[in-house]
Amino acid sequence: MHPNAQLLNTFYSAFQRKDADTMAACYHPDAEFSDAAFVGLHHAGVTSMWRMLCERGKDLTLEFNNIQADDRTGRAHWEAHYTFSGSGRKVHNIIDAEFEFRDGKILRHRDRFHFHRWSKQALGLPGLLLGWTPFLQKKVQAKARASLEQWMKERGVSGSP
Repeated sequence: MHPNAQLLNTFYSAFQRKDADTMAACYHPDAEFSDAAFVGLHHAGVTSMWRMLCERGKDLTLEFNNIQADDRTGRAHWEAHYTFSGSGRKVHNIIDAEFEFRDGKILRHRDRFHFHRWSKQALGLPGLLLGWTPFLQKKVQAKARASLEQWMKERGVSGSP
């Protein structure tokens, strides 16, 4: 197995165990992360996001597969099952991840999922009706960022997300 594929296996195995410290150790100091909810995070924000999600994801379970990696890039498929804290609704999110590596660590991480599908599950009727709109996605992004910033502040994590 390529070392970067092993890194991704380590990352997702740690996520299954909600071991945020091991997940954080997989990232390069210059790491960046984006998905449909958390946009443009840098290292402190990236590692804090995973710590927050592991802490809050009491019933979180996930499976991962199709890990592929070479010296520069990688990809993986993963599926998460959890209760969305904002609504108490059950979610099954299907995610395809893309990675860039530097110095044996994750430099860039981009998760892609169908936002409208997610919003229907997580938000119910508002997600069904408005989940396809940029308005709702921007609202979710603003709320996710504010939640992460508050979480970081409460724990004394320095740096901006």
